[in-house]
Amino acid sequence: MQLIDTHVHINFDVFQADLEALQQRWKEAGVVRLVHSCVEPSEFPKTQALADRLPELSFAVGLHPLDAHQWTADTADQIREFACADSRVVAIGELGLDYYKAENQAHQRDVCQAQLEIAADLDKPVIIHCRDAASDLRELLQQQKQPPRGVMHCWGGTPEETAWFLDLGFYISFSGIVTFKNAKAVQESAKIVPRDRLLIETDCPFLAPVPKRGKRNEPANVRYVAETLAQLRQEDLDTLAQTTTANACQLFGLPQPTP
Repeated sequence: MQLIDTHVHINFDVFQADLEALQQRWKEAGVVRLVHSCVEPSEFPKTQALADRLPELSFAVGLHPLDAHQWTADTADQIREFACADSRVVAIGELGLDYYKAENQAHQRDVCQAQLEIAADLDKPVIIHCRDAASDLRELLQQQKQPPRGVMHCWGGTPEETAWFLDLGFYISFSGIVTFKNAKAVQESAKIVPRDRLLIETDCPFLAPVPKRGKRNEPANVRYVAETLAQLRQEDLDTLAQTTTANACQLFGLPQPTP
């Protein structure tokens, strides 16, 4: 079985002491590729250095909506230049809207718009973070001159909201949230995503899936996400793994893994 974890943050300090052991565990779990998502420009060089060490790592560059206050006149150029300079940059992100306890909603929309324009100019997909902002995000995406392509990452929306973004052509990626007992809306959403639009992720070190909940999350745990999705969708696990891996390669332009 071959799996791709489409959203990780392994540059965090909690991973640096045992990165080699971490890598060994994800290989043993069948994880053949990872997509690392940056949340601010200061992470770009460190993530690039990680990709030098880990040949299975690709990455995205962008500014997280919770860091929108860091946007300056130079940020767009930093994102654009890094994306053009390294072929391992496969997406722009993570970008998006997060209205949970937010007071800068208008500024978040401006920053998101600027990054959508970069992605369109460079013909790269986007990795979108959306929390408590589905309606505004849908409207923003509908307003784009060039329809963006990408993924709604760590998806936590209702089936109705899921349908919105499917209609816009997006992939939907599920994290450990889908394994939580009380995540009924997310589980129902997981059942309606077409097979060719489904992705899996850990969003590590956050949101460890059952049975690892409460512990530090890591890429090897993406297998539990795949197992839960297979059960919810009444699909064979090997088939789901093959499908989500192919989808990740299609969206991010990753090489197909060898058997």
